[in-house]
Amino acid sequence: MRIITLNLNGVRSAATKGFFRWLPVQQADIVCVQELKAHAKDMTVEMLAPDGYHGCFHYAVKKGYSGVGLYSRRRPDNVVEGLGIAEIDMEGRFLRADFDALTIISIYFPSGSSGEHRQAAKFFFLERFLPMLETLARCGREIILCGDWNIAHREIDLKNWRTNQKNSGFLPEERAWLGRVFDELGFIDVFRQLNAEPEQYTWWSNRGQAWAKNVGWRIDYQIATPGIAARAKKVHIHKTERFSDHAPLIIDYDYDVFPTPGT
Repeated sequence: MRIITLNLNGVRSAATKGFFRWLPVQQADIVCVQELKAHAKDMTVEMLAPDGYHGCFHYAVKKGYSGVGLYSRRRPDNVVEGLGIAEIDMEGRFLRADFDALTIISIYFPSGSSGEHRQAAKFFFLERFLPMLETLARCGREIILCGDWNIAHREIDLKNWRTNQKNSGFLPEERAWLGRVFDELGFIDVFRQLNAEPEQYTWWSNRGQAWAKNVGWRIDYQIATPGIAARAKKVHIHKTERFSDHAPLIIDYDYDVFPTPGT
């Protein structure tokens, strides 16, 4: 099973940069996308259902803002849009799809970088999402949460960690919160399970020459329950082509999410 997650920074923009031409070649079983910046009426057939895939989406109320999606080679058994919290759901940040005993979630955490009001919204999200993660951890299903968490967990996860300790995305409170997800709830950072190398980033600022100099942050994750995490065999951050200011995170699992009937 191959899973890809990518913050598109606008599905229409990513389409013009070749994302939907690149996607079929990857032979992914499930693709999670974030920051659609579109409503249903803005989506072309290609965006709604790329060749060979079923698509489901959770759009934001605000035009040109947020929104998440999930493409899969098999139609999900069940789809849940939103967390049931109006202030969060109006921003289109959570989409759950169930496939037999496996749950895949496409998620987009708020960014607090634009001001104190957005940092407050981020803390609001974190406070209310943690007990939901606890419920997921105890539900008996295998879970993989894919998306832009807008938090770099450790110093190794961003280039300029010393100068970012007071900035959103690397605040002590945010890092401690993510630490609880791993240490208390038992979820696994699947990329770091297989790759402990420095300078492994998934997002680069458009300012300066951040991309050229690899001055980035690792804020896009596949975070999983231990059972399915143990089946991860290969991880890759795709940087050959650029579809947005984020890079696709690709992970292969020794798991058949779409078994042949009778097997």
